[in-house]
Amino acid sequence: MPKHVIKAFVYKGEKYYVAECLEIPVVTQGKTLEEVLRNLQEAVSLHIEGKDLREYDLVEKPFILVTIELETLDVKT
Repeated sequence: MPKHVIKAFVYKGEKYYVAECLEIPVVTQGKTLEEVLRNLQEAVSLHIEGKDLREYDLVEKPFILVTIELETLDVKT
């Protein structure tokens, strides 16, 4: 059964946020979380445009599910 979701992982790189997809070979970056998410959506759309999504075991117009890695806060009690 084809997948309805493309999973992506977002983390803070040395200077920018980085987004990497798990199902397809897409990696992008942005200065802010908002920017990297916009770039991710655009990069995924461009990558799958005109492709046979069955090659990736995906349905037409899949959703993007994003997991974001956040640093823990240094909380003093």
